[in-house]
Amino acid sequence: MKRAALALLAFLGVACIVAAIAVPTYLVPRLKVVPLDLDITSVATTVPTDGDSANRFPATIFDRCSVTKSKAATLEAHLTQQRRSVIVEPSNKDQATVQSGQTVQIDRVRDAAGKESDPTMASSDADRKCNDGLLNATVDRVSVNRKTSAPNGAVSELQLEAVPEGGNVEEASVKLEDRKGFQYKFGFDVGKREYYYYDTTTRQDAIAKYVGEKTIDGVKTYHFVADVPETDLSNLPNPQGDAPLGTILDMPAKWWGIKGKGVKPNDIVTMHRYAKATRNVYVEPVTGTIVYGEEDQEQYFKSPDDSDDSPRAVRDFRMDALKGTFKWNDETVSHQAQRAQSYLDQLKWGGTITPIILGVLGALFLIAWAVLVWLGRRRGDGPDDADQTRGDEPTPDDGGAGEAASPEAQTTVIPTPQGGPYEQYSAGETTTVLPQTPQEPSTQAIGGYGAISSPMDEAQTQSFGAPADGFAPIPGSEGAQSGSPYPFADPTRPMPDVERYRTPDQDQPGRHER
Repeated sequence: MKRAALALLAFLGVACIVAAIAVPTYLVPRLKVVPLDLDITSVATTVPTDGDSANRFPATIFDRCSVTKSKAATLEAHLTQQRRSVIVEPSNKDQATVQSGQTVQIDRVRDAAGKESDPTMASSDADRKCNDGLLNATVDRVSVNRKTSAPNGAVSELQLEAVPEGGNVEEASVKLEDRKGFQYKFGFDVGKREYYYYDTTTRQDAIAKYVGEKTIDGVKTYHFVADVPETDLSNLPNPQGDAPLGTILDMPAKWWGIKGKGVKPNDIVTMHRYAKATRNVYVEPVTGTIVYGEEDQEQYFKSPDDSDDSPRAVRDFRMDALKGTFKWNDETVSHQAQRAQSYLDQLKWGGTITPIILGVLGALFLIAWAVLVWLGRRRGDGPDDADQTRGDEPTPDDGGAGEAASPEAQTTVIPTPQGGPYEQYSAGETTTVLPQTPQEPSTQAIGGYGAISSPMDEAQTQSFGAPADGFAPIPGSEGAQSGSPYPFADPTRPMPDVERYRTPDQDQPGRHER
């Protein structure tokens, strides 16, 4: 059980250390990709540029119904831009295809006479009128590299029309070639430098320049500004290869309201629709999440001919088709800030907190393992374990003899001599094994009725019983002189004639009575 516990501690320690290294180096890079469950909805509304919150009509749009009237007109309006971006096929571990549907809706309008109205939108399968509440609608699809978030060219198309009955998406879409810029999300680890940002209105990449930092809802962001240059929208073909509807208007000069030298009221004047914009995006730099967006959009009609051959009144003419500043509403900003913070927390746990916890746990497990091993070895060297590990070593109490020593090493065996008056007793029956007494190391064990196995040293003491009955010291012998009770202290001397000491009534050898 003890060995199993030590092995478990060592295993857990090493496993935690390995995991602490693997999580930031293996798991975190797999978190820093475009998620396949991406679903972003952003809502932006037009706001007054002068800060006048009482202005309910901060934008300007072209009155489409004026095409059938005697004079071109514009309307004051309040607009809402809504965009939803989701992941669609083809998407896999390497790429994600983003589909983003965007609409611009007219919430309310006011004409030059001050009349207000709230336009409504017809159903998608119904014919739309000139005063319909839907101003514009597109569907953008783009495949991006999941690691860099940059377009990879696999899918890049813009749907401008509803799909015809029995048709497909490609028939209602145009290809967007050479697309490079970010749009719905920046890449990870954004730097303070320039990036390409794609504009679907003008179908081109604009340079987004870093201008500073700003904290929005507790999230630090980098502020980028992209200036979209003026673009003639009539040069951007529709799926059929023609100029999109409403980008070229041929109307009399009086309809346009153009007056001046070289211009007659009924002269047909051709105007193209142009667009430009200034887009502000606030990006959380670690995850590339766009937390806040604001853009100044401007579309207008003007003459494509700016040469000296064209009358000045025509060259200088401008009429707004769409003008307004769109800002994300508070709900969108709050949602995006929470999304960015959630991504940051995941990366923080995976890249910092979890490795630290695993590293500390691994170190504690290994320290516990080392301490237990050290304590076990130390207890093995102590007195309690000495008798178990080295039973053959002497201890102070046993006089130099270990408890584990064999009986032969602790006793002296003296066999009964053969022959003589006691030969009727066999050696096996008369041999006596006496354990050596620890307190008296010099005491010897003597076989019953036998001779001493070795000469006695003068310094040694002999432990014998009382003298055998009928025996007395032999006069003149060493035993008698030394006071020994036995006449045969020296085993090298010849055996005495015991018959001399036998009494007449002792008729059996080896037996005597007093």
